[in-house]
Amino acid sequence: MSKQFSDLGINEHLLQSLIDQQISEPTDIQKKVIPVILEQNKDVVALAKTGTGKTAAFGLPLLQLIETENTNIQCVILAPTRELGQQIYANLVSFSTHSPSISIASICGGIPIKPQIERLKSATHIVVATPGRLVDLVKRGAMNIKNIKYLVLDEADEMVTALKVDLDSIIAEIPKSRKTLLFTATMPGALKQLIQNYMSKHVVQIEADMATVGHQGIEHRYVVVEPIEKLEVLLHFLKSREGERGIIFCKTKAAVNKLGKNLAINKFRSGAIHGSLTQGIRDRVMGQFREGFIDIMVATDLAARGIDIKEISYVVNYHLPDTYDTYVHRSGRTARAGAAGFSLTVIQKEEVEDIAEFQKELGIDFKEFKKADAESIEENNALIWANKIFKTKPNRTISQDFREKIRTVFHHLTKEELIDKILTDHLGQSSSGSPKLESPKKKKNKQ
Repeated sequence: MSKQFSDLGINEHLLQSLIDQQISEPTDIQKKVIPVILEQNKDVVALAKTGTGKTAAFGLPLLQLIETENTNIQCVILAPTRELGQQIYANLVSFSTHSPSISIASICGGIPIKPQIERLKSATHIVVATPGRLVDLVKRGAMNIKNIKYLVLDEADEMVTALKVDLDSIIAEIPKSRKTLLFTATMPGALKQLIQNYMSKHVVQIEADMATVGHQGIEHRYVVVEPIEKLEVLLHFLKSREGERGIIFCKTKAAVNKLGKNLAINKFRSGAIHGSLTQGIRDRVMGQFREGFIDIMVATDLAARGIDIKEISYVVNYHLPDTYDTYVHRSGRTARAGAAGFSLTVIQKEEVEDIAEFQKELGIDFKEFKKADAESIEENNALIWANKIFKTKPNRTISQDFREKIRTVFHHLTKEELIDKILTDHLGQSSSGSPKLESPKKKKNKQ
């Protein structure tokens, strides 16, 4: 019989919150980590793929261990991005619905610091923070972390660079007796060095189904394209997935901007995020994606760390990632909570051999995805063009006299005849002379 949260030692207040959220059975990482945090006074390194429930794995036991009568900050949770920090904060708040005496604060960067300083003047038990903002607040004397009992490093592999700069300052302020809990999906060399430098020699290391979790339920495909056709092949794929939700990953901020602009021009329900955008813009786009107002998110790898949406049905690697770990993070955005997922990687001929290396290293099978033929691409482009016209708002500044002159030109045509002529004109301008598309059967009305 599978273990339940009550078997792991979770108290009644937290159990009731889980029931409210219809969370009944713990994941593998939760089964392994929760008892260790509750029962052992040791540092923990937990290795588990994206989407396996790491927040609850540390959040539930830490909420239970908080001494509510103690008004000092007892736990600091560090996250690499504000989006992920907000997600962790929201989860902790939902877990503590029936534990109202626990006070949680979010002090991530990218927003004005003064309201955070005011918030920290009130009793606070748990702080969720980005490293830079935490260091800033400590230097200002706005928060005291000298009495913390627990330090959590979440998505630590994405924080290695920031932590190199800030962790020395943070460690100097916190007690040596604190318990450090590190959660990561991958284990790069720099992270191993960090563990060696800052964590106990007797650290408890936990892995959760690393061989399979993160790939379960995901269909891995690649499509080989010429550089000139890359965008059109992507647009054809996106049109075939219309109504579904997906994330497109690009290597650089410039590539995110360019692709995001192309999708917007072609009237796809899309948005784009990367680290150089203002926090207000990132928050707005993320909110639109979470609430379903847009279906497609174009993002850099780090910016996408704050996206935790179960309904992502596909991811597209518009550029082949530089590392195997990055591919794991990207593909792990789909197939959440037992759903099926699809991961498509767009490559050029010279990158085909790299796919074999990804297969060997990750132990997954990539199958080739047949790209659309020229005729299908052309038809898709025409459909996108028609949709752009449909969604175009009328220009109200055009004079009535000029409108009448244009109407006079077309007034003898039926709706069907007008559509035929406009489509023929569009295909004649956009195609490279495909006779099948340039000469549709309904050309008898051409004048």
